[in-house]
Amino acid sequence: MGSFAFTDAVVTVNGVDLSDWVRQVSFSVSADELDDTAMGDSYRSRILGLKDWSVTLEFNADFAAAAVDATLWPLFGTNTTVTVKATSAATSATNPLFSGSVAVSQYNPIGNSVGDLATVSVTWNGAGALTRATS
Repeated sequence: MGSFAFTDAVVTVNGVDLSDWVRQVSFSVSADELDDTAMGDSYRSRILGLKDWSVTLEFNADFAAAAVDATLWPLFGTNTTVTVKATSAATSATNPLFSGSVAVSQYNPIGNSVGDLATVSVTWNGAGALTRATS
């Protein structure tokens, strides 16, 4: 795919395509570093432990039926699936589909300053593996 402007991402939450409202999306993926240094070692030694991930989404706020609030509000306090592709092109090696279950532990439907664009931001932790499909 090469370089591209990030203007055509596809984001679904609980099977609902919210791409038309998405302003920003990012994943954070990590693995625990476990220090297994022992006597006689002259440098620290580490092994990797459990993996973790989260997704951060920012939407333009919309309270209409089948829009942002109508989709996210009922999910609060549950686990649901999030999927993301960089572009609307078919899933491929150059346009992978990331998906996984998240814990919808927070939702802030309103919270902007006077005169600001009304937006909704969430960060949800993974509730299982994050997968990367290329077909």
